[in-house]
Amino acid sequence: MSVSLPTPAPAVSVPPLRNAAAPARTPVTTVAPPTPEQLLAFVRRTAADPELVGRLPLDPEGRTWIRLEGPGGSEAWLIGWPPGAETGWHDHGGSHGAFATAAGELREESVAVPLPTSGWQSLELATDVDRTRHLPAGRSRAFGTHHVHQVVNASEERHAVSVHAYYPPLPLMRRYSRRGQTLRLELVERPEAW
Repeated sequence: MSVSLPTPAPAVSVPPLRNAAAPARTPVTTVAPPTPEQLLAFVRRTAADPELVGRLPLDPEGRTWIRLEGPGGSEAWLIGWPPGAETGWHDHGGSHGAFATAAGELREESVAVPLPTSGWQSLELATDVDRTRHLPAGRSRAFGTHHVHQVVNASEERHAVSVHAYYPPLPLMRRYSRRGQTLRLELVERPEAW
């Protein structure tokens, strides 16, 4: 199935306001924020660039990353995942995003319910909210602003590499622990922590 994605919105130049009482103003250039579809197109295109993916140093002990220039002011990363690496349960602080696997395979585990963004420490999840997706090289996905998930390289011998993009740039990440169907808020990280 072929999906047609919209092209990024061009920069718009706003003409200055003029009237007899006010001096001319300098034109202002604005760029429309990237949509989830545009972030998805970006991560797919970037993950398909073998030269860029090949520049990422891979470490057998921990994840590695390179910060990328994302579309429309988004935050983007190229991430290397050694065998067994995982993120733990987390959200993206209200940002929407997308990611694509460039090499290896990743598994995404998520909960298919919007969680409240504040005012709770622990939630009991219904038994039918868990989702698992396998994303081998070339597969991708976009997600909304209230997405809670964890990403895992379940391979015991092979690195995985992926591309991620978020808009607005991550204001924070909330980290959760999970025991059975209980999700507990453990930590709120700010950008300076990563």
